[in-house]
Amino acid sequence: MRIINCHTYEAMSRKAADILAAQIQLKPNCVLGLATGTTPIGAYQGLIKKYESGSLDFSEVRTYNLDEYRGLTHEDPQSYHYFMNDQLFNHVNIDPANVHVPDGANTDADAACADYDRMVAEAGYCDLQLLGIGRNGHIGFNEPADEFSKGTHCVDLTESTIEANSRLFEKEEDVPRQAYTMGTQTIMNARCILVVANGENKAQAVRDMCFGPIVPTCPASILQLHPNVFVVCDDAALSLCEGLY
Repeated sequence: MRIINCHTYEAMSRKAADILAAQIQLKPNCVLGLATGTTPIGAYQGLIKKYESGSLDFSEVRTYNLDEYRGLTHEDPQSYHYFMNDQLFNHVNIDPANVHVPDGANTDADAACADYDRMVAEAGYCDLQLLGIGRNGHIGFNEPADEFSKGTHCVDLTESTIEANSRLFEKEEDVPRQAYTMGTQTIMNARCILVVANGENKAQAVRDMCFGPIVPTCPASILQLHPNVFVVCDDAALSLCEGLY
């Protein structure tokens, strides 16, 4: 892992946007794995600025998002598809046909997950996969478990994840209790992985991810086995890693 301390959220976001932009410039038809949540928003804003300045072209880029709430349509304002449109896709020249998010409206979990696995595999997996990290060490919606997951699957969200995501809903009761998510094996098939984290509440998860044992109770710890991972954080998220890198 290459750990980059950018000191502030704003600097972290700029660095993440630079890494994502470099991938697009090097390979205009690249496959990007994208993440939702509040942490990547600054990076997406940076990409939009680069597009508006004329330095970035999304016309051939293909994207595959990590996850989606089960039971929500793409048009639901709380869906991750809607989030991605609002935060990135509606502001750049990406082809909507090249945008892929798990089909949360398909309540047949086996079919929805198998379809998404097939699409990601047919795309050749991601050139660059963007990840956030949960306070419990989850990546995507791969929650702490007895074993690492493989392909896309339906998960029951933990109470800590529901609580963390409730800030994006009117009330906690509105947060869906299940989601479809890429598995850790699918994530590990990406040729490059970029993890972004900020805030003191992520410090333990970042330490466990980078320096703890590789165990499924911290799903992000498996990233230690990947040959090409960038971990981009602010001071607070790296506060428990001082002297370790």
